[in-house]
Amino acid sequence: QVQLAESGGGLVQAGGSLILSCAASGRTFSSYVMGWFRQAPGKEREFVAAISRSGGTTYYADSVKGRFTISRDNAKNTVYLQMNSLKPEDTAVYYCAASSGGFRDSDIGLEYDYWGQGTQVTVSS
Repeated sequence: QVQLAESGGGLVQAGGSLILSCAASGRTFSSYVMGWFRQAPGKEREFVAAISRSGGTTYYADSVKGRFTISRDNAKNTVYLQMNSLKPEDTAVYYCAASSGGFRDSDIGLEYDYWGQGTQVTVSS
């Protein structure tokens, strides 16, 4: 069992930056692929970024590539999402998730076993 808790969301102006954190409980954090997803009002949940168990491989949605950076600290059981050059269309609830599956499926929400409660990110124009 893994419990995930996101933090760091808030209100920011377009062009600004935020860093989200996701703290995981348990001693097996390093055995999970970690991902970030988001859901805007009236829209389906979408993949944002994922990171492999070691942190050596990352994968991004085209919409955030070059602006967002995912990282993890296995010693601290934490995954991060650094978000730069934020746009109003980045406004959403952001969720972190943990998957015991393969990294090649890390953009598929159904592959994830555990989810956090989400943190709101609002980007004003």
